[in-house]
Parts: sequence; structure tokens; C-alpha cells
Amino acid sequence: MERYADDAFVLSTVDYGESDRMVTLLTREHGKLTAFAAGARKSKRRFAGALEPFMRLRVQLVETRGSTVRLDSADIVSGFYAAREDLSLIARALYAVELCRELTRDHEPHPELFLLLEAYLHRLDAKEAGPTSLLAFELSALAQAGLMPRFDSCALCGGAPGERPRFDQGHGGAVCEPCGGRARDSVAVPVALLSGLRSLQEGGRTPLPPDLRARARGLLNVFIAHHLGRRLKSVDFMAQVGLD
Repeated sequence: MERYADDAFVLSTVDYGESDRMVTLLTREHGKLTAFAAGARKSKRRFAGALEPFMRLRVQLVETRGSTVRLDSADIVSGFYAAREDLSLIARALYAVELCRELTRDHEPHPELFLLLEAYLHRLDAKEAGPTSLLAFELSALAQAGLMPRFDSCALCGGAPGERPRFDQGHGGAVCEPCGGRARDSVAVPVALLSGLRSLQEGGRTPLPPDLRARARGLLNVFIAHHLGRRLKSVDFMAQVGLD
């Protein structure tokens, strides 16, 4: 059995049996892993509060039979404790880690996504990440997963979206008015919304006005749910705490 160390984020945890825990990790070098943490629920020393969502860790892992690995130890590198004191920041962080969990496959390294998540959580912890920054994070995460929506041209004909554009999640982005009939699930969207999302996609960080931000939030929720096959649970939590 091979033993190795890696940097990791805790994406989610599930209690197993009376004392153990299954932990989903996003590691820098080995991608998403499911790790078995023996005695994690009883031992106050062994993992010492490390196995909480969006913790940044240095972990010691052991390969076992099958796809699950064994988690031997976990040292906290960053707990993002300032963010954990604010419910709105907790909601955004939980959304970010759930999105990363669902966009990745087991054992497929995504070092760029790891660094993207790390940078976003540090901005949350420093309280430098406004609402628009979550949209920017999502668009970058989708690009890393090969699911980047198109906002600059029609996803069907490749032409300009025009003055009365629509958006269709099934076709992967904006569609022009003439192509709208071929995209039965498409919805009309403001030109300014496509421009704002395209700017974020290209690295711009100008905050969107609240009305456009809310429309963008709904648009990406639908797009992501379509491609993942389900709505992320943390979307509802963000709505409960009043986040668009």
C-alpha cells in the first residue's frame, strides 16, 4: 500500500458507523478522493476539528483496495475562521466547495481548480469577496471543468447574439433571436447581462448591479443544474440566508 502526502480541501463529510467518517477531499495532486477516517468521530486528538467543510489541510493518505483511500492524519493549514463567523460567507464557501465536488471526477487532478478555490476562500476570509465574485468563481470553475457557457456569440449559428438575445442551457449559452425557435427552452435575457457575464468570464471584476446579479445567479443555477443533472443543495441555503 502506497502512503503519500498532499494538500487538500474538505468538500464534504458523511458519518460512517458509530465512530468513523467518510471524507470527500479535493487534493492538489490527486484530484477528488473519498477518504476513510477511522475513529474520526470519537478521537478528539487525531483530527482535532480538521474534518469540517472548506478546511485547508495537509493530509497523509494511504491507498487501499478499491477507490477509497485511508486518511491517516490531517493538519490544518487554514481554517478560514473569519469567514466561519459570518453566515453569508459560510453559505458562499459551502456553495463553492459543493460546486467543485460536483464538477470533478474521482482521481482526476485539477490543480488549477484547487488554486481557484483556495484563492476564493482566502478572499472570503479577508472579507474582500463581494457578491459578484461568486459569479466570477463559478464561471472560472465551469471553464476548468470544460463547461464554460458562451456569452459572446450564438451557441447555434456562431453569429452575434443581437439586440434581443436568449439563453439556452441545453445548447450551452446565448442564442440569437433567429435561432431562438430551435432552442425551445431558451429564455430572453438583457444584452447587459450577457455583456456583464462575458466581462467576468474574461477576468473583469466590475460588480454587477443587484438586478443583473440576481438574473445572473438564476441563469447559472439553471445552467449548472442542467449539466450536473440536479440542483446544488447549497443554492437553497444561500436563498435561505438572503443571498442572490
